[in-house]
Amino acid sequence: MGDVQLEDAGKSVKLLRLNRPAKLNALADATVRDIGVLLDEVAASKATRVLIVSGAGRGFCAGLDLAVATDAPGSDEGEADAWMRRQELYAGVVTRLRALPQPVIAAVNGVAAGAGLSLALACDVRIAARSARFNCAFIRIGLSSCDLGVSYLLPRCIGTARAFELMLTGRMIDADEAGRIGLVSEVVDDARLLARAVELASMIVANSAFGVWMTKRGMWANLEAGSLQAALELENRTQMLARTTGDMDRAVRARFADKG
Repeated sequence: MGDVQLEDAGKSVKLLRLNRPAKLNALADATVRDIGVLLDEVAASKATRVLIVSGAGRGFCAGLDLAVATDAPGSDEGEADAWMRRQELYAGVVTRLRALPQPVIAAVNGVAAGAGLSLALACDVRIAARSARFNCAFIRIGLSSCDLGVSYLLPRCIGTARAFELMLTGRMIDADEAGRIGLVSEVVDDARLLARAVELASMIVANSAFGVWMTKRGMWANLEAGSLQAALELENRTQMLARTTGDMDRAVRARFADKG
């Protein structure tokens, strides 16, 4: 079946499922390359409006597969250059998820550690099964917790004080704590996880494709805005573009028709 699968999950919704359950879906180089290929496929699809990311079996993603962690990637460039290329390969998944025109929902089942936490943070919406657990595993294996976007994404998600504590200790938190601190927006029973993710995806699909796309792009862009005025300038131009699609006129007419 391959280390990663892309499946239909509902009308205009795809599910990208990591499929190394015996390894708790830990990432190897080939897995990351496969993810990239499938993300390119999703990005090019006009029929796909929302992507859900989850893991097969008992885990979302246990991070880097430690079986390859101490092996230098094959290269004639020298060890440092080869490791940098591997680092950039893995980090590229974060930027590719962010750059997708479609919103991405992380449906976190079981452990999301290290690179698995990064993968969840790179998604636009996160929901968790009650079995979910999260940690910055990098620091527990002699590395910095500033890896794969965590030092940028985690403080913006939960605030700097909590982010520092989790990044410096590497401690594991459960789904309930993740919900309390805002790492995830919702915690559901394990059996309901994918169904709930599809429900959320369907609510997004019900909105205009252009409006959803611009909302994702605008949110990410304004997280980096230097001022309120800069954010407003982007919003103003986005709304003017959205007005030209005719989606607003159609939506307003449909509402009046329903009331009639």
